[in-house]
Amino acid sequence: MPLISLTRLRPVLLLAGMFSLAAHATDAPLTLAAAQQRAIAHSRQLGAHDAATAAAWELAVAAAQLPDPVLKTGIDNLPVTGADRLNVASDFMTMRRIGVMQELTGSAKRTLRSAVQLRQADKSIAQKSASRTEIRRATALAWLDRYYAEQMLRVMDEQLVQAHAEVDAAARQYRNARSALTEVLSTQSALALLDDQRNELERRQRNAVTQLERWTGSIDPAPLTGRPDIHRLPLDGATLATALQREPQIATLAAQEEIARTEAQLAEAEKKSDWSVEVSFALRGPAYSNMASIGLSRPIQWDQGNRQDRAVSARLAGLEQARAERDEALRDRIAQTRMQLTDWEIGLQRHARYDTALLPLARQRSAATESAWRSGKATLTELLQARRGEIEVKLVALEHEAAIARLWAQLNFLLPDETTATGEPQ
Repeated sequence: MPLISLTRLRPVLLLAGMFSLAAHATDAPLTLAAAQQRAIAHSRQLGAHDAATAAAWELAVAAAQLPDPVLKTGIDNLPVTGADRLNVASDFMTMRRIGVMQELTGSAKRTLRSAVQLRQADKSIAQKSASRTEIRRATALAWLDRYYAEQMLRVMDEQLVQAHAEVDAAARQYRNARSALTEVLSTQSALALLDDQRNELERRQRNAVTQLERWTGSIDPAPLTGRPDIHRLPLDGATLATALQREPQIATLAAQEEIARTEAQLAEAEKKSDWSVEVSFALRGPAYSNMASIGLSRPIQWDQGNRQDRAVSARLAGLEQARAERDEALRDRIAQTRMQLTDWEIGLQRHARYDTALLPLARQRSAATESAWRSGKATLTELLQARRGEIEVKLVALEHEAAIARLWAQLNFLLPDETTATGEPQ
């Protein structure tokens, strides 16, 4: 009876699987907050945003300066024909000239050019906040996925150890001619389905471990501890619209709007052209006097309607685009958040129903069927079906709780650190 004898090994294998979940029990437990801290320290994206901010600050200082002076040199009135051809000293009009020209850009323009870069720095800071918030949220989701996958696997292993022991008892009854072979084979088929279900849960658990490692950078995962309280959120539906204006993605779009506004102000300032001053010294032949020159120049904006005015119109259109995109994103975020809040609230009600009604009924059914089996009023197949039903209810309850926890993480870590509660462990 190789199939029957194999069942004696299954409880040992299940206990080994349960031991593997606690293999890191000697390691320091990993809380959600600790995992988020590791993920932030492990991130390279935050450093990239810091570099972008530093670059914008440097450009802001450079933009506030006057343009570099222009060095100018040349030869004026050089003869190209006759006996003095290409002679720089024979003709009194020939001059070797050197000078410098400086554009006198107005302080208002330079201030606005610097302000554009400062607004870029503000945008990089907002993007860093968005990345930091996303890291905390994604790490929380990965932590919760692993936590609930391990909980489901633990429930399955605990139930399967008991179920395999009962199948072994049926095998002994068969050897003692107290039950039919068909019942033993039927129970082994039911157990095979449970084992297959366990494989699926193990796959989810391993993938969840890998996903959490992606954020924290930890090679050997420590045991998880301190599940946060998923029944409380810092968001209030009445003040949601105001609170979500601080949401990092919305704040990034607001920073882009400020960039567009400053660029429009700069385009308006560019309608006033700047003066340039030039000073030069001309060296003539030894028989003639050297000369100095000074001059002023300024662009003539003879077609402002088709040049400067259109540039201003383009920048104003860009400002309107940035404002519209921010408003639309805020409306979408408000609607999405309200729906998530509704799902979270209804999910809590459904989960309470499992705790107060469905789980107790499933346990009572298993206990009643076990009592009937021990008194010979129910078959082992019926007992295993009852246990499988209890397992299904427990797993569905954990699935519901995991879905609520994911909603909680998405909402709880929606706003930046300073406005978001981390959730106290239960």
